[in-house]
Amino acid sequence: MEEAQHKHDHHHDHTVTLTHVNTAFIIGITLNFLFVIIEVIAGLYVHSLSLLSDAGHNLADVGALALSLLAFKLMKVKSNKQFTYGYRKTSILVALFNAVVLLLSIGAIVYEALHRFLNPEPVQGTTIAIIAAIGIVINGSTALLFMRNKDKDMNVKSAYLHLMSDAVVSLGIVIGGIIILYSGWFWIDSALSIVIAFVILFGTWRLLKDSLRLSLDGVPVDIKLDEIKTTAMKLKGVKDFHHVHIWAISTTENALTAHLVLAVDTPIEEEQKIKTKLRHELLHKNIQHVTLETEREDEHCAAAVCETDAGISAANG
Repeated sequence: MEEAQHKHDHHHDHTVTLTHVNTAFIIGITLNFLFVIIEVIAGLYVHSLSLLSDAGHNLADVGALALSLLAFKLMKVKSNKQFTYGYRKTSILVALFNAVVLLLSIGAIVYEALHRFLNPEPVQGTTIAIIAAIGIVINGSTALLFMRNKDKDMNVKSAYLHLMSDAVVSLGIVIGGIIILYSGWFWIDSALSIVIAFVILFGTWRLLKDSLRLSLDGVPVDIKLDEIKTTAMKLKGVKDFHHVHIWAISTTENALTAHLVLAVDTPIEEEQKIKTKLRHELLHKNIQHVTLETEREDEHCAAAVCETDAGISAANG
């Protein structure tokens, strides 16, 4: 067994700019927490459930941002004898925790909204619209800070999607406030709360599925097992590529172990070249940690391993 520990001289699109992300999280946490305070004060003053619901949602986002920032900090902690990969897996667990918390907040919002819908209370449309307009500016501007790295990390993408959805929700609340101002339809406030809940659900469901998948060591959604096998089989000298396992170490790094079958007469020097080339190709496919066991065509892997591969092939067949 041998694990790739090499560094690349050229840039790979999957690399997250940690300094930029760290700054984005700090700014996002600060601005959104201040906005939560503003929404709570205004919501209590004008008895607006939509503002209070949005404040609860934004507070959950602040917590999510804080946990994501902590996860990024832990990702840089060096490995030790007890945790040989360090604390990188924390980033996946944080993403899963954030998704669960958001789903719980949906239930609370819908419950209170239905209660208020049956017993609408007078609210001030002007105040609602003004506060929500501030939310558009804050959520929209902070979301842009995460745009650069949103496709490179699950927690960054989660922050971006949540903040952008918050901006859209704020826009809806502005429109609702204007309608209330001119129509006196106070039930609009409760209706907006239910809409907010469904927006949260839409943005959270994918995060829940992806984070749960990675928590169970499933293959990351952006990596296709068949493509990985095809990449290996295209290399000159490779006869088979099996017993492949791919999992996420963190929300930014992935690992692979596999058996690489070479021709019987492949010299050791050529074997090393093939393995180096394969690691290079896999790095471009967002797999940073590669462990390969080499075999020759006339050798056979352990029975348990072969049975596992046969089961996988049958399931995919």
